[in-house]
Amino acid sequence: MAAQDFDRFGVLADQVPDEIVTHTLVSDVQLPSGKTLALLTLDNGLDHSKPTTLGPATLIELGRELTRQKERAAAGDIAALAVTGKPHFLVAGADLTTVKTLKNSDSGTLMAELGHAAYDLLADLGVPTFAFINGVALGGGLEIALASTYRTVSTGANGIGLPEAFIGLVPGWGGVYRLPRLIGPEAAMTVMIENPLNNNRSLNGTTAHQLGIADAIFEPADFVEQSLAWADSVLAGASVERPNAVDPATDAAAAERWDAAAAKARAFVEAKTANAAPAPGKVLDVFEAGKTISQAESARLECAALTELMQTPQFQDTVYAFLDLVQKRAKRPAGAPDQKLARPVTKIGVVGAGLMAGQFALLFAKALKVPVIITDIDQARVDKGLAYIHGEIDKLLAKKRISADAANRTKGLVTGSVTKDAFADADLVIEAVFEELQVKKQVFAEVEAVVSPECILATNTSSLSVTEMAADLKHPERVVGFHFFNPVAVMPLIEIVRAPKTDDVVLATAFAVAKQLRKTAVLVKDSAAFVVNRVLLRLMGEVSNAFDDGTDAEVADNALRPMGLPMSPFTLLAMVGIPVAQHVMESLHEAFGDRFRVSANQQALIDNGLKSLWVKNDDGTRSIPDSTLALLQFGNSPSTSEELLVRTQDALTQEIGMMLDEGVVAGPEDIDLCMILGAGWPMHLGGITPYLDRVGASERVRGAMFHTA
Repeated sequence: MAAQDFDRFGVLADQVPDEIVTHTLVSDVQLPSGKTLALLTLDNGLDHSKPTTLGPATLIELGRELTRQKERAAAGDIAALAVTGKPHFLVAGADLTTVKTLKNSDSGTLMAELGHAAYDLLADLGVPTFAFINGVALGGGLEIALASTYRTVSTGANGIGLPEAFIGLVPGWGGVYRLPRLIGPEAAMTVMIENPLNNNRSLNGTTAHQLGIADAIFEPADFVEQSLAWADSVLAGASVERPNAVDPATDAAAAERWDAAAAKARAFVEAKTANAAPAPGKVLDVFEAGKTISQAESARLECAALTELMQTPQFQDTVYAFLDLVQKRAKRPAGAPDQKLARPVTKIGVVGAGLMAGQFALLFAKALKVPVIITDIDQARVDKGLAYIHGEIDKLLAKKRISADAANRTKGLVTGSVTKDAFADADLVIEAVFEELQVKKQVFAEVEAVVSPECILATNTSSLSVTEMAADLKHPERVVGFHFFNPVAVMPLIEIVRAPKTDDVVLATAFAVAKQLRKTAVLVKDSAAFVVNRVLLRLMGEVSNAFDDGTDAEVADNALRPMGLPMSPFTLLAMVGIPVAQHVMESLHEAFGDRFRVSANQQALIDNGLKSLWVKNDDGTRSIPDSTLALLQFGNSPSTSEELLVRTQDALTQEIGMMLDEGVVAGPEDIDLCMILGAGWPMHLGGITPYLDRVGASERVRGAMFHTA
């Protein structure tokens, strides 16, 4: 291929005039052996807050440079070529903004072909090629490495994977074909299917090396130098072992493993998404076909799949959810005060020493690296809380997620006391006590008596009135809702609740703390259950009501499967805890009336100490024991699955419409963001409001869609 052959892709670059181009910077390196290696560094010229990505102009420039280097290789000017990236990044994948702006299916096909044209050069340059994975390598970034002959990875690298199934696409530049041949079909299904559908997990450098994605691993301090030395040894004939590599075309056992891995992955997709999103199935279609065809034939399948998927509403919804919400709106919270108003937080108090309080204390100490003090009513509770925190730190140390020094420092930051006087010099105190209004009011009164006038009082309440908690205080303006989701370390959302008297300095400080904790904060008005719990309880309530009214339990629990939610309503109920859900439902019923019906059957389960409706049978099935059924009472108006699905869609539309009318959040985008990050609402649904628009519920209930386009 000649450099001018990339001219035909110029029409794509014309469609994306604002692309931030990742340039291909070239330098020749003299290896210790005297051989010359061309080192290509991918760099967009910006700092680490602006990841390198792959748009049309980027790929055209890369393709033209690889064409030039192929000519040099043929002339004997270079003995090898290596690709690496700017600090912390190889490449973070395709530029979704670019993909979003492509005008038609022909442009989508051309974009897919452009990536293959560039990567095929890397795979067949005429001399060995190396990828030095120094940081993030996602999607097309990892596929650059897979197209290379050899790969090294840094122990400091994070964010390695093929997340396309998560964002509504397939790995379109050779990943579906090359990865399973390199690391085996089972591990490839983990990387391409299971990880994306499990909250878009990715690999770190160590795991990537263990799987066989990388041939060698080096420390970050001198990663490129070590990689160059290793490349020189390979050029000199050093052997490279790849024990996980397979070839299904010549190995019957590998072909059988291929089929088994695909079948297992299809079952996983069905269980996880009810096949509501087309992308995972397309990944598996290409993977299965790839068992018996060439890489070039697989490339044509990848291009066709990408072209088709880019036109689906699920992909457009995913781009909205991932790009417009998670990547953009999350970083610029609607309604948040100027961050210049935020006060420094140098010490934090936590009222309580139970499980939730322990999670708070650990997170604050790890992320903010400031002293944290927990309190409780007696020393035994305090000691138990500190023991839990120390145990969690020891687990992180055992997993090598923190160093021994960091573990000791973090333990040293967390102390305990049986008196709230220990909060005297705290800048922020958060309560984690029983979810009862009078208890929380008493706690805040006791804390206010000992802290400075500037100390912020935060509540983690999931449903109670922040306004009422602050009503009797001398400084109600200092109180703010700071609602985490469980597990605290994992869930990325914090609902920051503004009561009528909460001042801007307090609010700005709350947002600043959330950012330091690496959480996404959404501003919400003080309203019963705020956003996530209000929406979830309306959804769970419709299903629970149908069950109480006589709908078969399996019908009720599976009626929402076409939504592709991460778990069924009764499974979610058991995970949240029936008493917790019932308590929130009671708060919502008190605030909003019969839209939130308190279930007598759930109360019966609570009264009898039952944690779930179901029991698991020896054969793996589930059932409701006769002893449990005897506790329950049912109506005689059952629903079909279809009726319950539509009724739930309409109920959610009604509730969200009311929340917007009440000004609970600034717009439907904030509700979508909350549900994605706080409730695991599927990315392919684009958030809850685009889904309700697409299924017609918005028109049925409101006479208008939440989104105009």
